[in-house]
Amino acid sequence: MRRVDAYHALTVVAPGIADRFRPGHFVTVAVGGPRTSTLTRRAFAVHDVKPDYGGTVELVFTVRGAGTAWLADRRARDPLDLIGPLGRPFPLPRDPASCLLVGSEYGAAGLFALADALQQRNCRVDFVLGAASSDRVFGALRARRMAETATLTTRDGSLGVRGSVVDVLPGVIADTHADVVYACGPMATLGGVTAVCAEFGIPVQVSVEELMACGIGLCMTCTVPVIGDDGVTRMTRACVDGPVFRGERVRFDDVGTIPFDAHGAPGGDRAR
Repeated sequence: MRRVDAYHALTVVAPGIADRFRPGHFVTVAVGGPRTSTLTRRAFAVHDVKPDYGGTVELVFTVRGAGTAWLADRRARDPLDLIGPLGRPFPLPRDPASCLLVGSEYGAAGLFALADALQQRNCRVDFVLGAASSDRVFGALRARRMAETATLTTRDGSLGVRGSVVDVLPGVIADTHADVVYACGPMATLGGVTAVCAEFGIPVQVSVEELMACGIGLCMTCTVPVIGDDGVTRMTRACVDGPVFRGERVRFDDVGTIPFDAHGAPGGDRAR
């Protein structure tokens, strides 16, 4: 366990997960110990994997409650119960492309393995990273080292441009001639990023942040309204059908609700 500014970074030896990991995958971790009353797992995006060092997986998180507080207290050689890799990973371009990676807060942690994979395919990589304050911008130094450009934003103006990642996105897309955008962060940020990409007519892949209890598609707590290839909205499970979706397919304004026109919605047939 180590501190990275305002966050905790936890490295776990998990060779089976490291071998099968693809950028965009996540893992779930049992918290509280063997006698805890905390039954649900916590889901975390994978920041980095190192197959050559015994198969390690690094997770980045912030303490939000009893479960993550327990996790932050783990020490070297403490056993952890992990399941993964889970979910659908990011699709990668078949040919070299200009790729813009947008991350907010510690949601940006999942973008760095993606950047490595894109560069291995000779893609150009640029970053836009943001947060409320300088200590909450994750990976700024690494982004500057590995990318063509790294634009940083903070809402309080303590680092980079004052504002949000959405505020600077149009200018960065124009400057970098981005062919595709990949984004991680809160739903409101992802909705804003998707709207900007629609204005520019470029595709965007988003990794959604939704609360997950099981992580394997059983509990239905992480459903998101997503428009299918047939034009029909369905309540789609972020854990198994995502967490990566085409941004324009996610109905961000309706997240947290069941739209009246969604397949199977109460009264939906009458409404149609």
